[in-house]
Amino acid sequence: MISEHLPILQVVIPLLAAPLCIFLRGRAAWGLAALASGSALAISLALLGRVLSTGAISYALGDWAPPVGIEYRVDAVNAWVLVIVSTIGAVVGPYALLSVEREIEARRIPLFYAAWLLCLSGLLGMAVTGDVFNVFVFLEISSLSAYALIALGRDRRALTSAFRYLVMGSVGATFIVIGIGLLYSMTGSLNMADLSELLPGVWDTRTVRVAYGFLAVGFCLKLALFPLHLWLPNAYTFAPSAVTAFMASTATKVAVYMLLRFFLTVFGAAFSFDVMRLDLVLLPLALAAIVSMSLVAIFQENVKRLLAYSSVAQIGYMILGLSFASATGLTATLLHLFNHALMKGALFMALGCVMYRIGSVRIEAMAGLGRRMPITMAAFVAGGLSLVGVPLTVGFVSKWYLIVGALERGWWPVAALVLLTSAMALVYVWRVVEAAYFRQASAGARRSGEAPWSLLAPTWALVLLNLYFGIDAMRTAEVARVAAELLLAGTGR
Repeated sequence: MISEHLPILQVVIPLLAAPLCIFLRGRAAWGLAALASGSALAISLALLGRVLSTGAISYALGDWAPPVGIEYRVDAVNAWVLVIVSTIGAVVGPYALLSVEREIEARRIPLFYAAWLLCLSGLLGMAVTGDVFNVFVFLEISSLSAYALIALGRDRRALTSAFRYLVMGSVGATFIVIGIGLLYSMTGSLNMADLSELLPGVWDTRTVRVAYGFLAVGFCLKLALFPLHLWLPNAYTFAPSAVTAFMASTATKVAVYMLLRFFLTVFGAAFSFDVMRLDLVLLPLALAAIVSMSLVAIFQENVKRLLAYSSVAQIGYMILGLSFASATGLTATLLHLFNHALMKGALFMALGCVMYRIGSVRIEAMAGLGRRMPITMAAFVAGGLSLVGVPLTVGFVSKWYLIVGALERGWWPVAALVLLTSAMALVYVWRVVEAAYFRQASAGARRSGEAPWSLLAPTWALVLLNLYFGIDAMRTAEVARVAAELLLAGTGR
């Protein structure tokens, strides 16, 4: 039965399609990439349905049973992440057709789609694998292809941005592989489930605690937690529009998932919160990220850079939920992984529509754009409202759970800070809205009509999902709650 092999097909289909794109010409490479991305979404939805109805799925590769052999293991936590990554891949795939043709040289387009699928397969592989060394392998696949995707941007600054990302990404990957090596030296195992059983016997050793520290720094660098975020603003600003939309919605989300998986499953929530006091480390960093990056975003003139700093602040919200060390807080984190992917994907895709028509995403260039590109700017406004956390949008749902989680701990100043930074988000979103709707275009501004529907349709698909899951959040909240309880199983939190 093909359904028995869905875990491996989740990774193999885009992985095998990637090299085929190199040999295709015209729009055939795009067609193959879009087909592979759509297949990944169908598989991830099927896996999520099976996990929620029958429990975790274990898939052994080859004839070696785990923990000796490599295992792909799918539960409610990583099935949720698979859906997030594949949904964005499936939506941004059709969007990429015209956007990529406008922003990337024709001879490089097949290479672009090959790197795109490699990045997608790497992110999916990190989520589905149950082997810690495979995490590093898939991390390198996704990272190396991401460096290439960023460097393909026409702006020469894309090369320096990709190089900075490469340097800092390599440092993060080195920290991660050192941490994995130290765990192996203490347990002789690379299987996550096996490690979770073996590590309690060696919790009190210096080696395990050093491994914990190396992994913490490595994953925090990969997810761009303040102050290890310096690679992110330029990478998002100068990458091609489709790349920015895809990476902003997926890459950091998978890194957050790996942080959760290692610290709450492999090491165990009791060790992380009671022994290593992870919550006391992450709480001030999360609050610093939320406040400082929201403040920096207010003063940006390039809207892609504005949203990039906003992304660092939103990562702060995700880590803030984890720092509550409670089921409600972790539910907020997992829920915001999905919700932020929808809102930020819609916003960056709307900016891609603007770039397609006027060739710039600076605030002054967008003056009067509300009248010239009403459908595009309506999509941006809807995404911006979600970013602020206005009721009936997914952003409101995430922040509601964060505020409830803070109040459960008695941390009302933290709840107040969430509200304050939401107001700061309103300020930087309003700067764009004010230019688009309340300023006149300059005399020399490029005349423009509405963006093509092949760009608008995927953008509005994410906008409508923002609204739908903001109005009816029961499904997403329930999956996030189940995943949070699984991560905190046995801790009584």
